[in-house]
Amino acid sequence: MHSIKFHNFEEAGKQVLQYLHQHLGFGLWMITRVENDDWIILQAENQKYDIKPGEVFGWADSFCYHMVQGKTPKIAPCSNEIELYSKAPINNKLSIKSYIGEPLFNEDGSIFGTICAIDDKPHSEDILKDAALISLLGSLLSSILQSELRENKQRRLRERYEVEALTDSLTGLYNRRAWDQLLEAEEGRCQRYGLPAAIFSIDLNDLKQVNDQFGHEAGDQLIQRTSDVLVEHMRVNDVIARMGGDEFTILCPETKAEDAAILYHRLSEIFAAANIHVAIGYSVRQLTKDLHEVLIEADKNMYEHKKKAKLEADDFIS
Repeated sequence: MHSIKFHNFEEAGKQVLQYLHQHLGFGLWMITRVENDDWIILQAENQKYDIKPGEVFGWADSFCYHMVQGKTPKIAPCSNEIELYSKAPINNKLSIKSYIGEPLFNEDGSIFGTICAIDDKPHSEDILKDAALISLLGSLLSSILQSELRENKQRRLRERYEVEALTDSLTGLYNRRAWDQLLEAEEGRCQRYGLPAAIFSIDLNDLKQVNDQFGHEAGDQLIQRTSDVLVEHMRVNDVIARMGGDEFTILCPETKAEDAAILYHRLSEIFAAANIHVAIGYSVRQLTKDLHEVLIEADKNMYEHKKKAKLEADDFIS
């Protein structure tokens, strides 16, 4: 392996999977990520199974679920001989007769995912002698991963510095061009590491009425107040942009569905306290839905909120 060169976790993972497949065989080698109840396939060196990167299985259904808890061996030449493996629900979807697994760790010691292999036939117990090698490769991948995830924080700062001039003149927030660039960069990270993310779409309900009744200066003040509220209450890593007119968007990196729901209610309360009437919609990235699609869905949910609020107001007046 002395001639292998790589520049990041993704490249290192591909090289390791290729090497292990050549060295040990097995019909499928994978690098996976665990996200809540999901077991996400990030990379696959595949010879026998119809499994592709981006596919999602139930985490608790997998062999790896038991392996990382220390309940089962990391190497099972004949997995049917291990009760928890033989009864694992994933057997209903895939033919598995042998297994290798090694955890990948985040910097805080929590589980990021696994490097693992399965095959549809038992293997010789000779593979047990490679346990130390597999453990070493898992540790090396974990170290590369942890370094990159730390670097992601600095990379996000550099990306924002690069688009610093692309701001909205009224609010100082990022404009649409900056938003597009930062969204694309974050989507790349989501794809590489299986990271979650959420997008919020916010629209001012009363801007037209304020402009008509009090003039555009008052409307500009309302837009600026909205911007100030967002800047004050959103997190440092969140990307806030004014997309034009009365519409704002927020990109929330590494935000799970349950955290996005909490943030939605928090934003609703904050704007209500500030007496700013807004419609809010949000959506969360999934393996089958990239951030561009998430933005479309967040916009759709925002307009549904806006429509519902208008109907409720009309009913109240009548």
